[in-house]
Amino acid sequence: MTATVEAPRSLALLNPIQQLKAGRLPRRLVQLYLGLTLYGASMGLMIQGNLGLDPWDVLHSGITKHLDVSFGTVVIAMSFVVLLAWIPLRQWPGLGTISNAIVIGLVTDLTLSTVDRPDALWLRIVFMASGIVVNALAGALYIGAQFGPGPRDGLMTGLVRRTGLSVRLVRTTLEVTVLAIGWLLGGVVGFGTVAYALAIGPLVHFLLPIFTVRLATASER
Repeated sequence: MTATVEAPRSLALLNPIQQLKAGRLPRRLVQLYLGLTLYGASMGLMIQGNLGLDPWDVLHSGITKHLDVSFGTVVIAMSFVVLLAWIPLRQWPGLGTISNAIVIGLVTDLTLSTVDRPDALWLRIVFMASGIVVNALAGALYIGAQFGPGPRDGLMTGLVRRTGLSVRLVRTTLEVTVLAIGWLLGGVVGFGTVAYALAIGPLVHFLLPIFTVRLATASER
């Protein structure tokens, strides 16, 4: 699929029932779960690259230093904590929201248990760079499926709607804030952290319009 130069398609503000009735269900379900699976795998790659974690995972790793639980368990628990911040944003949860809260953590733990941490620096760089790109692609896929954004991306899309600011600016601001909190908790910060914080906003800003599914109109359903 090639990108076209056009105004980004708007993400529809739908309640959970409307999301399920919006049409193109098979394509959207495949895109949703492909995105969530790729997202969890990308997180595992960045962790195993051991060159610094992305901002949210800096926070997760900081929490694991204080609790004897798996990384994926912290990801799942934090997802439900972040959902509380949706209330003032009036952000609707959906199938994608709940699936995100559970699937990503499970896939991250699976990736960590099956992919070994490489010793060679060049391979660690490949892990980190691949993780960043796949992470952005995965985010665009599952948000664009329009089953409701994940808990963390719900903050992003909710703030974009409420403030009128760009996805790029809001996403980057959130990542930097989470990074600071995670670092204070003892999370792992490195070169990969900086690369992720700088790259993820522009990448999602570019990819999201490409993978946002055009929902069927009433006459098409």
